[in-house]
Amino acid sequence: MKRTALLAVAGSVLALAGCGGPGGREDAAAAVAVRLLDSVARGDGAGACATLAPETLADLEKSADQPCAQAVLDEDLPAPGQVTTTNVYGQWAQVRLDTDTVFLAVFRGGWRVVAAGCEPREGKPYDCTLQGV
Repeated sequence: MKRTALLAVAGSVLALAGCGGPGGREDAAAAVAVRLLDSVARGDGAGACATLAPETLADLEKSADQPCAQAVLDEDLPAPGQVTTTNVYGQWAQVRLDTDTVFLAVFRGGWRVVAAGCEPREGKPYDCTLQGV
């Protein structure tokens, strides 16, 4: 499935799921999203890469033709902001910050970022700066 279609499906499912109350899964997903943006803002490429889903990391390295720790810092991700909402549905999460929207999925070991630097587009899937295939 193409990434834009996947993000459209994930976004639709999450929108239908509604906002989850504060809890462990929501807090854990939000912490990973914030960790990614904080790491990039501090210039810690290795720390940022540690938050990425395997496919997202591999796609980033392939498209940038350089190691993730360098490539992620060149992705022009927004500065970290305040978490405004976190929606969790099954193994997917959408974390909205006042500066970004980040999509995550659960992997062995916890939440990992599948897309970041995402802007909503009316009637279309999110447009994301960083995403896996």
